[in-house]
Amino acid sequence: MRADRLLSLLLLLQNRGLCTAAELAAALEVSVRTVHRDVEALGAAGVPVLAERGRTGGYRLVDGYRTRLTGLTGDEAGALFLAGVPDAAKELGLGAVLATAQLKVQAALPTELADRTRQLQDRFHLDPASWFRDADPVPELARVAEAVWEQRVLRVHYRRWRGEVHRELRPLGLVLKSGIWYLVALPAPSSPASPSSASPSPAPPSLRTYRVSRILSAEVAAEPFERPRDFDLAAHWASVTRELAGMLHQDTATVRVSPRALGLLPVQFGRSGADAARSAGPPDEEGWTVVELPVESTPVAVSDLLRLGPDAEVLAPPALRRAVADAVAALARRYAGTV
Repeated sequence: MRADRLLSLLLLLQNRGLCTAAELAAALEVSVRTVHRDVEALGAAGVPVLAERGRTGGYRLVDGYRTRLTGLTGDEAGALFLAGVPDAAKELGLGAVLATAQLKVQAALPTELADRTRQLQDRFHLDPASWFRDADPVPELARVAEAVWEQRVLRVHYRRWRGEVHRELRPLGLVLKSGIWYLVALPAPSSPASPSSASPSPAPPSLRTYRVSRILSAEVAAEPFERPRDFDLAAHWASVTRELAGMLHQDTATVRVSPRALGLLPVQFGRSGADAARSAGPPDEEGWTVVELPVESTPVAVSDLLRLGPDAEVLAPPALRRAVADAVAALARRYAGTV
């Protein structure tokens, strides 16, 4: 709405001081022409906005002018918890609401504290997405979030590994994990309670976790549902991740690694690789070290360990050693005679 945008424009000028029309347009996600029209509207409403000409010019408020229109709406107050992840707020359809809420909070602070918040924003930035991977497209995220917020049944068309299904869900919460959105939900009473194979398996058997990017379509139903009083989203997700970690690491491999591979373990295998490197024994006469490394199923472990190339040798278990040897032999046959 234009009234909200005018207030955001006013707060931007109050918090930042002199701003060019281009800077204001970028912050408000509108055109420069719209900024010019909005500035004229503020002036007509009695707000003392000055236009300074020249290459270093822009718009600013008359010295000493401050607005008292800094009260937060309910939506703005609720959006503040997403202040550290503005991209996530935008995906949820709360980007503009969050921006206005932050401006209002800054405007209400004493000058010294407001300057401090700007310094923190200039010096620290949180980027929750994973490296070298595009974010999942989540066209239904805003609709899913609406159902979560309104506590209404959600009808979804969902793509699983085994095919597409239709489900009625009672959505309890959304989780952003490494740039991927997940929905934690209870199957509606009329919906078959079959587990989802697309994402982590929740600890309580009745709960399900759905990857939002695999929701092909979603409809927010009119009927509300009663949210379980004892449900704690953060505690539930911690339980899910612990269970998933236990399911992934099915065995332990004894691996002899070169100094180069020892340094790569934390990069290739994350925390388990770092733990293995820290607990490694002394190097042998060739400088190689034996480590105990938690691994997933044999096919996954073979793929992971081959990333270390000739700098790693699997010593145990025998089945994994044979599987790696078979994979290396197959590669040798594939490339035989080409070099």
